[in-house]
Amino acid sequence: MTIMVTGGSGFIGSHLVDKLLAKGEDVLIFDFMQPRYWSSVKHFYGSILTLDELERAMRDVDIVYHLAAIADVRDVYEHPHYSERVNTSGTINVLEAARKMEVDRVIYGSTDWVYQTTDTLDVDEMTPIRTPAHLYSTTKLVSEYYCQNYSDLYGLKYTILRYGIPYGPRARSGAIVPMFVDKAFKGEELTIAGDGSQFRQFIYVEDLAEGNVAALQKIAENKIYNIDGQRPISVKEVAETVQNLVGNVGIRYVPSRPGDFGGKKVSSERAKRELKWEAKTSFEEGVRKYISWYKETSH
Repeated sequence: MTIMVTGGSGFIGSHLVDKLLAKGEDVLIFDFMQPRYWSSVKHFYGSILTLDELERAMRDVDIVYHLAAIADVRDVYEHPHYSERVNTSGTINVLEAARKMEVDRVIYGSTDWVYQTTDTLDVDEMTPIRTPAHLYSTTKLVSEYYCQNYSDLYGLKYTILRYGIPYGPRARSGAIVPMFVDKAFKGEELTIAGDGSQFRQFIYVEDLAEGNVAALQKIAENKIYNIDGQRPISVKEVAETVQNLVGNVGIRYVPSRPGDFGGKKVSSERAKRELKWEAKTSFEEGVRKYISWYKETSH
């Protein structure tokens, strides 16, 4: 089976490629960034904003994982027009190319930010979705609808995976765990927007990659799964965990960010029941692993 990963050179994508290669799959990376972690993996240099490049790359491809996106909420806030192009127009380009090239299924990397404005604190895949409060959530939700539309109208199969907040080796420096770890090692204060009570179900990136691989199963066709961490972790707990593991560093509170997401308790029971997947790495263990990687790779 030939599997293409858009954004395969990035944080989540590179770990997914690792898992797919270990499984013995034939992998193609579609990305405008050169792969850094392998020398022999096939790479198609291209942009998801260019339909004909996607079509050329997808010849003889069976499954497409679509992970390429503007993933940092702050980047979406600061650059809304470009982010919309990448996150929504990019997705419909991937789906259209997959339709034309007769790809069997597109597996789309969404986010549990789509639950931002639901009426209940506890959510699962059946929870009714309301109008999002942030452009990032909107771009991801629109892309989910595109996946479902292409299935209903053209018969292109999909799987939607709503990720928790990933962390671990290779994470972008602006994400909260890398940022706090870097600041701690530099002896700088850890800055928290708001009172720190906002929470996420952080998921160690290798667990997340394994959840993506589990979605290759036929049972996952035309379904949505939450792929989340074991439990909610507050921003305050993130800071205190880093503080405890790295050393005595101060914590400072600043005003909240516009449109910030307080958090939802997201159930991944469907993935556990149907895909036989669940997150295995505790938050503290995952941060320890990230710190070890940070020490090995920082200069």
